[in-house]
Amino acid sequence: MKAYDILKERGFIAQATDEEAIKNLLNNEKIVFYIGFDPTADSLHIGHFLQLIVMSHLQKAGHKPIALLGGGTAMIGDPTGKTDMRRIMTREEIDYNASCFKKQMSRFVDFTDDRAIMVDNYEWLSKLEYIPFLREIGMHFSVNRMLTAECFKSRLEKGLSFIEFNYMLMQSYDFLLLRRKYGCILQLGGDDQWSNIISGVDLIRRKELGEAYGMTFNLLTTNEGKKMGKTEKGAIWLDENKTSPFDFYQYWRNIDDAEVIKCLKLLTFLPMEEIKKLSKLKDAEINHAKEVLAYEVTKIVHGEKKADDAKIASRALFSNVGEIGNMPSKELTKNNLEEGYTILDALTDAGFIKSNSEGRRLIQEKCVSVNDIVVEDFKLCINSDMFTDGEMLLRRGKKKYFRFILK
Repeated sequence: MKAYDILKERGFIAQATDEEAIKNLLNNEKIVFYIGFDPTADSLHIGHFLQLIVMSHLQKAGHKPIALLGGGTAMIGDPTGKTDMRRIMTREEIDYNASCFKKQMSRFVDFTDDRAIMVDNYEWLSKLEYIPFLREIGMHFSVNRMLTAECFKSRLEKGLSFIEFNYMLMQSYDFLLLRRKYGCILQLGGDDQWSNIISGVDLIRRKELGEAYGMTFNLLTTNEGKKMGKTEKGAIWLDENKTSPFDFYQYWRNIDDAEVIKCLKLLTFLPMEEIKKLSKLKDAEINHAKEVLAYEVTKIVHGEKKADDAKIASRALFSNVGEIGNMPSKELTKNNLEEGYTILDALTDAGFIKSNSEGRRLIQEKCVSVNDIVVEDFKLCINSDMFTDGEMLLRRGKKKYFRFILK
């Protein structure tokens, strides 16, 4: 199956500036395309992962990806989807984050032998002169039209800073420069980037009198429309030091039944024939499809060995088979216990709560257990009698576990 048809069948495509032209380009030609990633954190997350999967699909079909690191645009901050202005980051923070992104991206996209390009827009944005930029680029943007863009419109009531208002111009300029320098004619991104993408397409048509195209992907959301990849601990990161392979696996193992097939299509490379077979599973059998999803996504992100370990640890929790040694854990000493280590301390260290009041609420709702015994006293102190063979299992709800080891 050809590239565009693969993306369409698997449910990626949301909007396109010229669907027939893009379909022809992706199915019948070899083109250069780009996706931008602003390094606002020191790890990629699940939303980025979906875009890297798209990049991989297109690269395997013979197209050449440009991974654009937004070292320059990150200094401004994209207002899209934000209710408040982003924190202004230092150059050192951005450089460090960009270096983390580079390492992670190389797991999913082949950058050897010029098969893909990785560039940082700080290289050219940092050299822009303000007045020439306004004269060359700013004159092509209508303020009235910009204010109708969703990324700006949603911010007008709370306030939109002038620095953020420049973001659309800078992203559009990126597309123009990549077209001039690398022959890039297609920009891809999440559907929340539609306004920025079509502005870049329009700028190229005005400046170059040539064609350029944009296409967006469906955002990774639940059936209720909420963004996926969020837990009580925060975002689901691709860095195993921020989200362990076990927690990563468990996130996908525990998603709602209605979202399993969609995620198999978007986040794995399983053939559609196999996914169609899994889609026929009903009721309790859907757990097999969840296991397949969790294993495949974890394998892509963390490798086969860590996916195997996470699978074994997960099965140990659900059916008392295998080993739980790969579960997230923390070592405690007898001194810790003697100093008064409480159940609230344990919940905090496990990452299950962000405040003691949240912990007290969970205990009141009987959502916390130690070694499968429901905790009813939020003043409970952890003692050595709670450890069997040096281990204690803390659980929040039915699906979140953490292991404490007494040394």
